[in-house]
Amino acid sequence: MTIPRAQDQLSAKGRSARQKYAALVVGKEDIGSLLRYELVVTLSQSCPGALGLALRKALFPLLLGSCGRNVVFGQNVVLRHPHKVHLGDDVVIDDNCLIDAKGESNAGIRIASGVFIGRNTILSCKNGDIEIAAGANVGFNCEIFSASRVRIGAGVLMAAYSYVIGGDHDFSDPSRSVLDQTRVSAGVAIGDGVWIGAGAKVLDGVTIGRDAVIGAAAVVREDVAARAVAVGIPARVISTR
Repeated sequence: MTIPRAQDQLSAKGRSARQKYAALVVGKEDIGSLLRYELVVTLSQSCPGALGLALRKALFPLLLGSCGRNVVFGQNVVLRHPHKVHLGDDVVIDDNCLIDAKGESNAGIRIASGVFIGRNTILSCKNGDIEIAAGANVGFNCEIFSASRVRIGAGVLMAAYSYVIGGDHDFSDPSRSVLDQTRVSAGVAIGDGVWIGAGAKVLDGVTIGRDAVIGAAAVVREDVAARAVAVGIPARVISTR
């Protein structure tokens, strides 16, 4: 899988700075989309207090693919390729989050109703898709990354500093740096009602069954069955709920 690096896109020759910025951040290169994005961000992104909340509630939906009712955007929320971001009703995206649906052929990010995204959390696509089902709670300083497909089930609880990483690097050729080798992604699927403890990491290719519990700081490299309790590095099942 070839996934262009941001620095390569920004340094590519034959395109203006405006075109590079629009392609990387806005996701559309027409001047109208760029101006709309810049106007919304300038007026509302960093505005503090109740005024900022009101401005973002009114203006951010102008950039999104779709946006439900009663959605709250915190201060300094960053949107990239926002036309591929779809939000249900009663979604809360707290301060300083990055919602990045970047990609050339992906569907982007879909967040269902009642989801909470804690502050400083990153949802990042590299031509992949992220789906977060209804009622999930993603704690602060988490990351969900997708280079193919990542699904977080309904009612999932991701505690602070937990990572779901739907992508990896091929490192089979020792004569080349890992950065120069192919990127791979099998995706991640997390079932409904799962609890992922603080600081846990769920790696690419893993499926976690519904109502499972992943202990704090665990590193999950293999599938975890429904209702299992898995802890440790690497994670091992120690009991069943």
